[in-house]
This record gives sequence, C-alpha cells and structure tokens, in this order.
Amino acid sequence: MDFKNEFADKKVIVTGACGIIGGWITKAFAEAGAQLCLTDHRAEALAATVGIYGDQAFGITTNLMSSPDMDRFAAEIAKRWGAPDILVNNAGIYPSGFLLDMDIDDFDAIMGVNLRAPFYLSKLFARQMVGKGVKGSIVNISSGAARKMRRTAVTYSTSKTALDRLTKGFAIELAEYGIRVNIVEPGFAAGSSVSALSKEHIKTVTDAIPLGRASSSDDVSNAVLFLSSSAASYITGATLAVDGGNSIGSLAVYQDKKKAL
Repeated sequence: MDFKNEFADKKVIVTGACGIIGGWITKAFAEAGAQLCLTDHRAEALAATVGIYGDQAFGITTNLMSSPDMDRFAAEIAKRWGAPDILVNNAGIYPSGFLLDMDIDDFDAIMGVNLRAPFYLSKLFARQMVGKGVKGSIVNISSGAARKMRRTAVTYSTSKTALDRLTKGFAIELAEYGIRVNIVEPGFAAGSSVSALSKEHIKTVTDAIPLGRASSSDDVSNAVLFLSSSAASYITGATLAVDGGNSIGSLAVYQDKKKAL
C-alpha cells in the first residue's frame, strides 16, 4: 500500500522501536515520509536504530516502568513538536511462566509495560493533541492472546485483554476531540535476541496457523498505517487481527484423516 501522500511530515511516536515489530512499523512510517520519535529502554540499540533514519528521526531512551521517565519523554515531545499526530504503543514484554511459579515482580513488570505504560502515554500525548487541536491517532499493539488463553502466558494474555478494554475506553472518551484509538493484533513473529525461539518451536507454531506462515513486515505495518490514515477516519475502538487466522483456531487435526478431500 502507498501511504506517501498520507504521512509526509506527520509526527509519529513508536515505542519499543528496537524490537521486530517496532522496527517494521518504524521503517514503514519512515518510507511514508513521517517524522519519527523512537523510544526504547536499550540506549545503544536505540541509537543504532535512530542512526538508520538520519534527520528523519530522533530517539528518547525511556523506562516505561517509570512515571517520571514517561513524564520527561512527554515534556521533550511538547518542546520539540507541541504534540504528535500519531502514537503507536508497541512496546511489550512476554516473560512466560506458570502462575504458581511467577514472581510478583514479573507480574508487575508485564502489567507495567503492557498496560500501565499505554495508559499513561496515551493520556499524556492525547492531552497534547487536544491542547494543539490535533485530530490524531493512537494505535495499540496487542495480540491474539487477548482472546486465546494458553498455559505459561496467562499474565501476558490478561494484560492484552485489559489493553483491549483500555483501547475501547480511550476511543469513547477521545472521540469528541477527533482522536481515534484502535488495536492491531500482529501474528506470530519468529523471535528476536530478546525472546529467541527454536526452529522446532517456530515450525510447530507456523504449521498450525490457518494461512500457513509467520507474520511479515508488510502484514503488520500496512495494518498500522491503514488505521492511522484518513482511509480509516470512521474507525475507532476497533481491533484488527493480522495473524493469518491464528487467533480464531488451529489447523491441528486430532484424528487419522488429515485432509478434507
């Protein structure tokens, strides 16, 4: 999809910009001509990512578990831009573990990054948008885990279910200001240096996805840019699953006959 006329000089914030999905989203907005503020908690990785885009981007290292850090982040945006046009709450963490084994600090961290941070950043930047009369867009990055519970990921799934409710709540309350708030649920991405996955695990997961493959950069970024664009001007509070059908069911067949014909 060609969004170059849509996002030229738009001011876009992407959190978790150094991860796989954050990188895909950042690259797509950059190619569409947007001005970028990228944030991540990993200073060296953030500096390297920002360096790819030259004068088109700047970075602010931010600890999304820290309210003062997020306040500082918002203050810098107010100083540089006044307000963003688009906020993509992409940052998320996924420590897995059975509930009976999970440390309370891990629970707090998951809820902090995956739910508390999107709440607080949406509040801070929506207030800037309202103050400057910007009819902006907020896109939260969620997961099919919001609707599909699985063992060792209960806390993560809970955080994403709550994010769905939070998104719809912001959509209702910000509608009068012309600010739209939506969710994209990306499909399975094959791990990273932060969450490495074995080849066997990747094959098992992709074999069960109805459309038969992992997510690609275009799958995710086209969805985010679409929901941020004027083509989606009548869409708010929506959840767009871009996961090859993974969240609706599995191809696994537990009987001898494996094909319909």
